[in-house]
Amino acid sequence: MFPKRGAIALGLTAIALVLLISFRTPTDTVPGGAGTAAVGRGATGQSDPTGATRGSADTAAQAGSRTVDGPVVQTRFGPVQVEVTLQGSTITSITALQLPGGDRRSAQISDRAEPALQSQALQAQSANIDGVSGATYTSTAYARSLQAALDAAGS
Repeated sequence: MFPKRGAIALGLTAIALVLLISFRTPTDTVPGGAGTAAVGRGATGQSDPTGATRGSADTAAQAGSRTVDGPVVQTRFGPVQVEVTLQGSTITSITALQLPGGDRRSAQISDRAEPALQSQALQAQSANIDGVSGATYTSTAYARSLQAALDAAGS
C-alpha cells in the first residue's frame, strides 16, 4: 500500500514527465522565405538586407574588397542581421546590424554574445561557428544571416 502522499507525488511526476516529453521548441524563421527582408538601407549605394553587394564602382576598384549584408533572420527574441566585409575570399570584418534587444535581458545577452560570435566567425573564416551558450537563438540566426551574406558574395 502506498501512502496518500506517495501516490500524489508519483502522479505529479508522471504528469511532469509527459509534459516534458511533449514539449516542442519554436524554430527560427525568415519571414517570407529565405533572403526576404523587411527593411531596406536606403538609396545611398548600400545594399538592401537581401544580400546585395554595397557600394559603387569605387568599391569594385578596391582590389576585391566588398561588403555584403545578410538577410534579417527573425527569432522569438528579435531580429538578427549581419554585414560581412571581404577582401578577396577572406572575411576581414563582421558587423551585427541588428540583434535582439527589445528588453533588458535580450540586450544583455546580445551584448555578451556578439563579440564571441564575431570572433568565432573570423577565426573560422565561415559561418560554421559553435555559438554562445545561453544565446542559442541569436547564435543560430547570426550564423544563418552570415552564411546567406557569404553565399551572396560568392564566398
